[in-house]
Amino acid sequence: MPLIDPTISGATAWNSWSDRPAEMVFLPLGVTVTPVLYATSTRRATTIAAGPDLTFGTHDIDGTHIGFSTHHAGTTIDFAYRKVGPWRYRATWHGAHLAEWGLRYWVTVCLSGPGMQARYCPQDHAAVVKVGSRWVALVAAPAPVQTTVHDSIAAVVEDFEQNGYFYRGSRGDTGPVVALRFNLEMMRHGGFGVAVADSEQLAIAGARAALAQPADDDTPPLQQGLFAGALDAIRDVMGWNTLYDRINHRPYTAVSRIWNLGDFAVWYNDQTYAALMTGLFDPDCGRANMAVAMASATPQGNFACIVTSNDAWVDRTQAPNGAFMAWMMYLRTRDRSLLERVYAPLARNNRWWRAHRDPDGRGLVSCGTSDVGEALYKGTHFGARNETGMDNSPTHDEAIFDPATGTLSLLDVGLNCCLALDAEMLALMARELGHQAEAEEFSTLAETGRALIRTELWDEARGLFANRQRTGGFVRSVGPTSFYPLICGAADDAQAAALLVHLDDPDTFGGPYVIPNVSRDDPAFADNVYWRGRIWPNVNFFIWHGLRRYGMRDVARAFAEKSMALFNQSWVARRQCGENYNARTGEITDQPDTDPFLSWGAMLPLIGVSEVMDVNPWAGWEFACGGPDRTLGPVQSPLGLIRLVVSNGRTILTQGEYPRLRTTMQGVMSHVVFSQTGFACDIAPAGPSETTVCLPGVTVAQTLVVRFDGYAVDTLADTEDGLMVTLPAAKAGRLQIAFSA
Repeated sequence: MPLIDPTISGATAWNSWSDRPAEMVFLPLGVTVTPVLYATSTRRATTIAAGPDLTFGTHDIDGTHIGFSTHHAGTTIDFAYRKVGPWRYRATWHGAHLAEWGLRYWVTVCLSGPGMQARYCPQDHAAVVKVGSRWVALVAAPAPVQTTVHDSIAAVVEDFEQNGYFYRGSRGDTGPVVALRFNLEMMRHGGFGVAVADSEQLAIAGARAALAQPADDDTPPLQQGLFAGALDAIRDVMGWNTLYDRINHRPYTAVSRIWNLGDFAVWYNDQTYAALMTGLFDPDCGRANMAVAMASATPQGNFACIVTSNDAWVDRTQAPNGAFMAWMMYLRTRDRSLLERVYAPLARNNRWWRAHRDPDGRGLVSCGTSDVGEALYKGTHFGARNETGMDNSPTHDEAIFDPATGTLSLLDVGLNCCLALDAEMLALMARELGHQAEAEEFSTLAETGRALIRTELWDEARGLFANRQRTGGFVRSVGPTSFYPLICGAADDAQAAALLVHLDDPDTFGGPYVIPNVSRDDPAFADNVYWRGRIWPNVNFFIWHGLRRYGMRDVARAFAEKSMALFNQSWVARRQCGENYNARTGEITDQPDTDPFLSWGAMLPLIGVSEVMDVNPWAGWEFACGGPDRTLGPVQSPLGLIRLVVSNGRTILTQGEYPRLRTTMQGVMSHVVFSQTGFACDIAPAGPSETTVCLPGVTVAQTLVVRFDGYAVDTLADTEDGLMVTLPAAKAGRLQIAFSA
């Protein structure tokens, strides 16, 4: 089935949409350009599948820059694609290391269109295909050694593997697939240009123009200085894992290119995480991913745990984290249409939890599996614990499954914290949308949940939160969800302080690699299998947010440093982004069932980005000012795409080419708000020096009022940087500036 979507944005039309990572697809027409490699030493050809023979490089969300390296049969080839506007792109290859004579190693570039006959024009050294009234042309340099035609890409592979390269029987110039063949002896370095146009000659001319573009395959770094490369890593992981779902006719960010789960696979929470992360670069992509998550809603009210082309786990769901992700997306873009789209299904899901997973009506929930659908593991102990997302966690080893209620016997601290946070976020959404009665409903549910967690799930003897049996006793095993009361605000001050002791204890949850999914002194820690001992990026992200919510910035920074060090250990050298990590060594692939390029693995570098700039419910739009030099962006913000630069102690915020803010402040600005007639922020200085805040494009004459901590400020001046406001040294407060437009 071809990949075709004529409504896709022109900016993303050419992209690596298919399940072949190296293949470029022009989605409006379904035209594909597919590299095929052949090694005589192994007599094997490949279309370059995701896995050990492919190293993922740069990948913009819209496909503007794409880079990767292949390692088929021991030969390494570096590829780079660069788009030249929405209709054209340029590709190059470089044989970096040859494991055999280059004459016997072949790079083949295939052009095909859905149900069309492609053609090679020797006089133009161009392959062309016509789809409807539109043409796509491919021009290579140097010219191919020979051109062959085939019925499919699979037939190209079969031809090489059956006949080798020393074969002329498939030569031709017209067929469903035209294959331009090159070898690494004659063409160790090569390239091609591709273009779309409304005539054959215009397409060929466009392809030549794209091919002639100067080499510009290095993308400027998105994050330098503090946690350098974090935003770049998120971009690349999201870019590579964003595909086109041919079954449901939609773009989405998959959990992975490596897993074999059918034609598509959507985990509810994973999709909301992808929505948050892709939204850092492209709000449209973020909204599309959130729409995919919302499509998992069932008539019963819950979101299906997972939906694939093979199965749908409608009998169970996942921890209710969607409202948290959606609210953070809204704060970053202020797109009310997003809230209007997601609020109703998210609200139904929260109410579903209380109706279907609280069998004794005590206000705390357990995980379970309902008597609906025909899913794998339905009605089983294992199926029920799927709802935690931590399928084989030892924190549920003591649980008993009750077939009558479809629930486990344990009150799960992580689930209940997520449910309380979900209700809190829903209250904020409802208030923003004008649903006052529902805002009060969810606010009350959130507060009730926090109180019950604080009193019923706190194990005073051990000084932490834990799962407990509905009939009374706490379970022995504890995991990182013991810290989740921080993110929902359930822990009182004494409880929060006690949790920090465990977080720092190398015998339980501390150490150089954090945070293990079961306490290090638990016998299950040694299993090192999935949720029994390993480190999970999404868990680190939630705990980091909990620390920030409680104002524990120094602890959160140390936690972020460990999280980024863990991520960089595999990313910098091997470009691996782990599903999970060994809690003793920090390695990914010590376990064969761990995916080395999973989307939610990018939540570790998301912590590194958020330490520099974040938009969250606790502090609004916040960013660190002053200190060592650093840069961040372009990245999405409430102003749109912005860039944050700290140089020589001065912080500059720019929107495109236009500076919006300059300041000498050393510390953190939070709850930052720009409007057409004002600016406001909370200032928390980190040093004794006075602070200046400059608003370019604003003058003293335009200024109506300036207040700091409620008092009028008259230390104003016109400068070349715009209006400059000078604030007292070492004083925290809220700055408010109003001016005429």
